Amino acid sequence: MSTPDPNNPNFSVQVGEQRSQGIELDIGGEILPGWNVVASYAYTDARTTEDNAIEVGNFLANVPENQVSLWTTYEIQEGSLQGLGFGLGLFYVGERQGDLDNSFQLDNYLRTDAALYYRKGRLNAAINIRNLFDVRYYDFSYGRSYSQVGDPFAIIGSISWRF
Repeated sequence: MSTPDPNNPNFSVQVGEQRSQGIELDIGGEILPGWNVVASYAYTDARTTEDNAIEVGNFLANVPENQVSLWTTYEIQEGSLQGLGFGLGLFYVGERQGDLDNSFQLDNYLRTDAALYYRKGRLNAAINIRNLFDVRYYDFSYGRSYSQVGDPFAIIGSISWRF
């Protein structure tokens, strides 16, 4: 990893090292005909292991220790509404450091997404809603001077035809 050159701040030198290790668990399946669920959990320990400017042991910026997600969909299997489906997803991102000095943290957040879709033959039509409750959150930070605000409430429509 490049770090600031202690003899000339306009240059960088290759002396830094970082380590990221953890575990990710995913499970998914069909609970009942038409009802699908996918759940995920990730634990990440990401730290500086060697550096001339950053304290060894500091957490890496923008890397949460804990992330959890749950996405579920239900599609009607028979009758006049066959092919109509609904989805709901929850996405939790834990607090994380805003810079390599670990001088501030970005807060955790829980975002909710939703979907309404219809599939018939080759036709697919969908309305996807991101950030259903318009939660204000930060995706990542470039240090104290700038943190990227996450996407606000948005509705995205799509229609496709498979050949």
